[in-house]
Amino acid sequence: MTSNGHNEQLRSIPSVDAVLRDTQIGALAGASSLTAITRLVREATDGARIAVLNGAEAPNVEQIARVVMARAERTWSNWPGRVINATGVVLHTNLGRAPLSANAVEAAGHAAAGYSDLEFDLESGKRGSRNSRISQLTADVTGAEAGLAVNNNASAVLLVLSSIAEGREVIVSRGEAVEIGGGFRIPDVLSRSGANLVEVGTTNRTYASDYAAAITDRTAAILKVHPSNFFVQGFTHAPELAELVAVGRDHDIPVLNDLGSGTLLDTRRFGMEREPTVQDSITDGAALTMFSGDKLLGGPQAGIVCGKQELVDRVARHPLARAVRIDKMTLAALSATLLAYLRENAETEIPIWRMISASEKEIEARAKCWLEAAGSGEVKPGRSTVGGGSLPGETLPTSLLAITRERDAENLAANLRAEDPPVIARIHEGELLLDPRTVLPEEDESLMAALGHAFGNSV
Repeated sequence: MTSNGHNEQLRSIPSVDAVLRDTQIGALAGASSLTAITRLVREATDGARIAVLNGAEAPNVEQIARVVMARAERTWSNWPGRVINATGVVLHTNLGRAPLSANAVEAAGHAAAGYSDLEFDLESGKRGSRNSRISQLTADVTGAEAGLAVNNNASAVLLVLSSIAEGREVIVSRGEAVEIGGGFRIPDVLSRSGANLVEVGTTNRTYASDYAAAITDRTAAILKVHPSNFFVQGFTHAPELAELVAVGRDHDIPVLNDLGSGTLLDTRRFGMEREPTVQDSITDGAALTMFSGDKLLGGPQAGIVCGKQELVDRVARHPLARAVRIDKMTLAALSATLLAYLRENAETEIPIWRMISASEKEIEARAKCWLEAAGSGEVKPGRSTVGGGSLPGETLPTSLLAITRERDAENLAANLRAEDPPVIARIHEGELLLDPRTVLPEEDESLMAALGHAFGNSV
């Protein structure tokens, strides 16, 4: 296009005022902020100018209005939106990790819908503590003396180190001075907490005697970090927690155990390698144990500190505790999640454990039903993963619905993502794969409707 042609096209782009006078935009303005709508219109007209400069035809008012309406619908809808996770990754970080149990959802809704006794003692009629109930529940479930909930496990670790070891030394194995994820590095956290890192041993082999040799009058704690999102094989050695507790006891030094994802159930029951449980940590004598709420616990995003009453109280009194404290809806959901374990209903009530414990026969039967809805493809064996920085390398047998059509897998996946609710699948070697393990049975009807609609229009 010539310079004159560009100028003519640019001049023909509707003005912001002209678009605001459009009937659709006027209706939108009647229900939304005019300032926000004007911003969307300016963005759309600016985008049109760039497109024209790149050789496109100038849009008319109606076309720009459609762009604005689509952006408004996408930007101003409730978020995060529900999706169906058919990827086969149980704890999918991009999809919000652990879905909550029905009881946890109900509890969070009740806490949000009205006033609550969050910090009010109904018996005395005086101010109460928002942590007292969750502390007791945590103790009942784990065997600890007390517990504390904060907004995530990174905060839990930072808060514990700030409370216990600020200005003093913390001993960590070189093999555990790791990056857990999202830039969360143990040496950096120690630095931010005001504690000084003392590394012992080597990357692959560390012994209890290495910790003992590093203890001085400046030592505040021994920190053990469970490698919850990676594993090292071969010529390796790491002391058991009980060995470190014995070293700490000999020198009157507390042992802090960062379990990362944490679990309250024995993972060997589900055909996986043994993951150390929170109860093991308490039994073995860790002074404080830290773990996540939204991973293998299967609850909301939270960080939980549990252990000796005196140390939990010290952590709770630290000024940083208020900055990382947990909100009422999350506390309610966490409380309901812990109650499922207390009542020994976790395997049937908490979604991630329902997924992990699902039988191969049940999964295969569901995959065959999906196949009928899709109209083509095949059911074949595959593997599901736990994900979410938990049980690295562990997979579970599953049955996959594999679909290959004339259009490529990317287009098929896009069609599914456009459904309501969106269905998220995965692509492997040109095949679109859907895994029933990470789709709860009550979501099957929605998923099969999406398959029938999306794939019926795919070829």
